[in-house]
Amino acid sequence: MKLGQVIWEERLTAAVFMDGEAHPIPNFTLRELVDHAERKNVSVPELATRYAMKGKAYLEPCIPLEPREVWACGCTYEMSASFRDAEHNTREGFYRHVFTAPRPEIFFKGTSRVCVGPGSKIGIRKDSKFTAPEPELAVLLGSKGRILGYTLANDVSAWDIERENPLYLPQSKVYTACCALGPWFVTPDELADPYGLEMSCIIRRGEKIVYEGETSTSKLGRKIETLVEYLLLANAVPAGRVLLTGTGIIVPQEAALAPGDIVTIRVPELGVLANEAARVG
Repeated sequence: MKLGQVIWEERLTAAVFMDGEAHPIPNFTLRELVDHAERKNVSVPELATRYAMKGKAYLEPCIPLEPREVWACGCTYEMSASFRDAEHNTREGFYRHVFTAPRPEIFFKGTSRVCVGPGSKIGIRKDSKFTAPEPELAVLLGSKGRILGYTLANDVSAWDIERENPLYLPQSKVYTACCALGPWFVTPDELADPYGLEMSCIIRRGEKIVYEGETSTSKLGRKIETLVEYLLLANAVPAGRVLLTGTGIIVPQEAALAPGDIVTIRVPELGVLANEAARVG
């Protein structure tokens, strides 16, 4: 099942998406539907099937969830670890150690305040000259770390700020419109193998393609369940949060985002997440 949100009767409303059309779920946002399912001890797809309107409409998907919290993982792909070591000139292989160590890198990305959906603008910090998209597989979590669905994410990052000093990572990662999610969540029963997804990213500047890259989640160096396990250690984050699993697509500095660029992330099983870049701050 594909679950997300639309604007219906002038309100952000949960919806089931089928064959390009939406079936609104009146009186619920998706986060409220997750909460309701937790209280009733039933699955989210079961409630969605029960409450979704029988009629259908062509409505564009909005941000699929307004997450209470977004957490993100780094150095989960070998390419990402190697790039960051080269960026920081860490001869000891600091980031590669993170890639191979038992404990993963997990950091707080923000709340719904910094998140946008399909078609909305992602942010380029005014004090950054090398902001880049980071295409990622994201998971929606219920209580006790249950995976409720998968979606696309863009963990937009000001690489030059982190390059200046690794302790500046929060400023590199957490700011207005730094996280895009969408177009919807695909439930686990419909996505048999999250480690067999082919992901692509294109940056267009007007009529010109300034970057194309691709990866496969088969290259993800950690199990998603392991990332969730470490997230929950001594950290009772609530149901309805989102975890980004890291990127395997590295955009070089010569393709740094400029205002007006269009970033398109695609996985056939999950859909398309496209956003225009704009200055913020």
